[in-house]
Amino acid sequence: MKICIFLVIVCGFLPVFLHAQQANVNLDYNPQKNTENLIPFSAPLNSPDVRDDRTVTFHVKAPAAEKIELSGPVMIALGPRVRTMPFEKGEDGIWSLTVGPLEPDMYIYYFVIDGVRVADPSNTVAGFTAMPPYSQLVVHGDGPAYYDARHVPHGNVTRHVYHSQVTQGEREMYVYTPPGYSADKTYPVLYLVGGSGDLPSNWVYDGRVNFMMDNLLAEGLAQPMIIAIPNNQVIHRNHPKHVELTFDIFEKELRQHVIPLVESQYSVIKSPKGRALSGLSMGGRHTMFIGFRSLDLFGSFGVLSAGHVDSENVLSAFLNDPAVSEKVDYLFVGQGTHEATGRMGTRCAKLHEALEKHGIEHEYYVGGHGAHDWATWRHLIYFRFLRNLWRKN
Repeated sequence: MKICIFLVIVCGFLPVFLHAQQANVNLDYNPQKNTENLIPFSAPLNSPDVRDDRTVTFHVKAPAAEKIELSGPVMIALGPRVRTMPFEKGEDGIWSLTVGPLEPDMYIYYFVIDGVRVADPSNTVAGFTAMPPYSQLVVHGDGPAYYDARHVPHGNVTRHVYHSQVTQGEREMYVYTPPGYSADKTYPVLYLVGGSGDLPSNWVYDGRVNFMMDNLLAEGLAQPMIIAIPNNQVIHRNHPKHVELTFDIFEKELRQHVIPLVESQYSVIKSPKGRALSGLSMGGRHTMFIGFRSLDLFGSFGVLSAGHVDSENVLSAFLNDPAVSEKVDYLFVGQGTHEATGRMGTRCAKLHEALEKHGIEHEYYVGGHGAHDWATWRHLIYFRFLRNLWRKN
């Protein structure tokens, strides 16, 4: 009798361990798969609904709307030159759109409802930056992806808030320490920055750099390192003199606050051999125009989806430095497959050509299935940059 009662109790609790769509219980690799047909908490309905065949259905409850479209970076995965896709309205006032199949990845998207851009009101996986909010579509594969939280040792991410004399205010920086971090060892530091409109947290929540680093370390594919993610927004991005001012201001921030904070609170290598600077898009330009003139600080660089069409002239001091090959340990230049033919791709290619012309050793790589988006930047940093950084030392 006791055995029967025990079985009844266990069976009664089994449903608790099922993962519902967007339940946010675990860091699931398939958070938008509908397993229990439960609506996300406080949402009007399920959206997006991601199936195992990698097709996706979006839903919007908007009975008074006249027109709804899907838009955002996800469109590059839906076909060349596809900018938007229209929803169909049902008799119940619920609009629907099914797309795919898509490659397993994380995609940014938003809805355009009667001309107004909005995040998906039913999606709990939202992005927030220095730009208007957006939604994240997580198309799962057969298991956790390279950017997912796997069952491996995990490092820690610490948020530092400090006062800056440069910007005259309180600022933030995120610092990743690898699993088993010990003050008895000294670690190299990668200073990693974002693009226009990014905040330091975007390299954690959109870029998943901490999980990618955990996974690489678990497989022995990268060197243990500290990753410092400062805020490289130092002046309003729409300021008319942003280009003229941002590089000098951010260099001051790095020299006066960012690097001193890291080196005072962590056990790190305090020389260019142990410091790297990398960034995406605008952060890639910060890497070039600050990093390349700061070889007293940095010895390795990662330029992601950035460059300059006139690299030959604007980087002449760096390109013509006879000792640059001795000062730079590793230089990576990369971009996404679907951005290589556009304006951003031209800039990146011109940087590669200038480096090649001047005989400066570097790695140039074009890959992934993304464009100028996080699908590309996750791919570049995981499959190339982090694996090769400090491997020669």
